Amino acid sequence: MTDIKTKLSEYSTKFNQALPAFFPLPQGREKRVVEAMQYSVTNGGKRLRPFLVCETAKLFDIDFENSIRTAVALEMLHSYSLIHDDLPAMDNDDLRRGKPTCHKQFDEATAILAGDGLLTYAFEILSSPQTCQDSSTRCELISLLASGAGAFDGMVAGQMLDLVAENLPQSEESEHLIKHIEEMKTGRLIRFACEAGAVLGRADSAQRQAIVDYSRKIGIAFQIADDILDVEGEQALVGKTLNKDATQGKVTFVSLYGLDQAKQIAKQLISEAKAIISVFGNKSQTLQDLAQYIIDRKY
Repeated sequence: MTDIKTKLSEYSTKFNQALPAFFPLPQGREKRVVEAMQYSVTNGGKRLRPFLVCETAKLFDIDFENSIRTAVALEMLHSYSLIHDDLPAMDNDDLRRGKPTCHKQFDEATAILAGDGLLTYAFEILSSPQTCQDSSTRCELISLLASGAGAFDGMVAGQMLDLVAENLPQSEESEHLIKHIEEMKTGRLIRFACEAGAVLGRADSAQRQAIVDYSRKIGIAFQIADDILDVEGEQALVGKTLNKDATQGKVTFVSLYGLDQAKQIAKQLISEAKAIISVFGNKSQTLQDLAQYIIDRKY
């Protein structure tokens, strides 16, 4: 049996091979912003979210070729969020995936524009008939991603709360806040990754709810694992500056519960995620293995 690390690696290779076609370089000097966009999307990463799109689509016999563009659109938007998250006004980070962040490799203004470019490109890709011939499916994907990335109850709202969470005292309010941040900042894109596969596969309501429930369990566990890695990970493996949460006084799952309890919470969430997705039988084995990988990973 092929283990999940090998499957992720093989998928990443296949996914990365598809990316150059999405970055035709303009001839003029404006190509610098496209180069910055391409740099940020192609400089590594686990490709976890695109993998989730394609794997949930496979539950409904949708193959790679018919889910890849949705997966690419999501990775474009995710990469935009990382560029902006790393900016001096936000997390002020110099490393991303072990390489200079976009604003360090280029400059701050170009990085802002590169993020803007990737955000808009995500929706350009989703709106194309090449992504899906059915227009109602495309519209649903666009609506889901816009909501998941937005400022009302999506990723932008979560990022705003993440900034607010710096230097807050530990309290019951801070516990509610960190859970709300996770749900919007990290969880909404993971939810979209899973739900998009269900949309492409025309899942019924029960199937779709199971996939959404699975995504929420692994989304919270993913954030807890990230918080743990920030404390006890190896920087060479993680690929970004560590111990920044404590330095910036951020409330995290680790600061709230301590390392041991945080690990136990994540373990329980993964157990529940596996049980939920198992309703799809043998087709769900890779998603079950992926759930376990989320808390076992070292980066």
